[in-house]
Amino acid sequence: MASLKRKIAATTFGSRTDVGCVRDHNEDSLVVAPPLYVVCDGMGGHAAGEVASEIAVRVIENRAPAHADVEELGRAVEEANLAIIRAAKEGRGREGMGTTCTAAILEGERLVLAQVGDSRAYLLSKGRLQQLTRDHSLMADLIEAGHITKEEAKVHPQRSVITRALGSDPRMLPDLFELDVNPGDRLLICSDGLTTMLSDEEIAQLLARTPDPQLCARQLVNAAIAAGGYDNVTVIVADVTGFTEVRRRKLTRRTRITAIFILALLAAIIAAAVYGFSFANNHSAYLVEQDGRVAIYQGLQGEMFGISASHLYDLTDVNVDDLQPGVANRLRTDGIKADGVEAAEALVQSYRDEIADQQQQQADQQSAAEAAKAAKAAADKAGEGEGDDENGGANAGATGTAGANPDDGAAPAGATGDAASSGDASAGPAPAEGGDAQ
Repeated sequence: MASLKRKIAATTFGSRTDVGCVRDHNEDSLVVAPPLYVVCDGMGGHAAGEVASEIAVRVIENRAPAHADVEELGRAVEEANLAIIRAAKEGRGREGMGTTCTAAILEGERLVLAQVGDSRAYLLSKGRLQQLTRDHSLMADLIEAGHITKEEAKVHPQRSVITRALGSDPRMLPDLFELDVNPGDRLLICSDGLTTMLSDEEIAQLLARTPDPQLCARQLVNAAIAAGGYDNVTVIVADVTGFTEVRRRKLTRRTRITAIFILALLAAIIAAAVYGFSFANNHSAYLVEQDGRVAIYQGLQGEMFGISASHLYDLTDVNVDDLQPGVANRLRTDGIKADGVEAAEALVQSYRDEIADQQQQQADQQSAAEAAKAAKAAADKAGEGEGDDENGGANAGATGTAGANPDDGAAPAGATGDAASSGDASAGPAPAEGGDAQ
């Protein structure tokens, strides 16, 4: 991975993404690989938006420069755009899928940005929140033109219309920004699931009052969900600490007291590392596809010193083919991480519930179809019965007519009146028994 090759930046950071309260899947994707930070908000519906956003973050992570070079970062975003277009033509995802993108490299006291769509970057500096990017959206255009206010834009029926996105135009170019930042500043990158739920004032208050960036990211997402959570919400918070070389030198001098102290320190570090690995291994889990089913592994994904850092905890009864395509693809390729076995089991249970809901819907649809078929058959049978009644009446009339043959010596039923009115001699009264006719 490109993120493993980069020099760790002098920043502290936190991130969180959540599906929200309305959507049934998360189309957002993110990269937190200091000094690179990326947020992408997919568009195009299920099995499309999440595909586009995942392609974008993977390409940008692999192609982004190791240092704060705005032109190279822009080219990485352009390559992500072309990769999404190619994927749609090759049948991955869907035609018309796309994603927004805000990519940042924060290195020392230098910040560069490449942005497309309405995912945003903010900077909190000396208590003042500044939006660094400009939304590529219909609402932004209308606000700038003075046709509507920001408050009206939040409830406008066309508030989701994007005027520029990755995956729509092979000639698309991102907006590029570069600026100097100061120690103590705080960078926020987020999808519109945050900015449509919270005002800039509310965002600024949470950024200013929560020192820990991970806790801050969590509180921002929770606040958006509490406000309605109508969309997926993704947040990255990164603090600017500036250049730390002087501080590192001072720390090095303090550790060079004696050889014994160094050995003791190394032993403590090794012990802490072993303990930390053991703790992380016991409190980590991930889901992958195994023998066509969802498997829960406890521990860290991958190997350490050639030894697997995890073990099979449970091969569940959930078939991967029954899951949504995006989830199934992640299970087959990279796996899905969870914060421990309990979280993994809860995720598997959510899969079971989702599959059960789908099966119930299919059963309801089949029952409705069978009921409609039975009703149609009953209606057809009733129509055939009415046809038989009409045919019977016609046959009866035909029989009466056939009795009008003079050789039979009797008038047909119901035909006497007609014979009398015609003056036919055959219609006269019959001769009395034993007498002569008049």
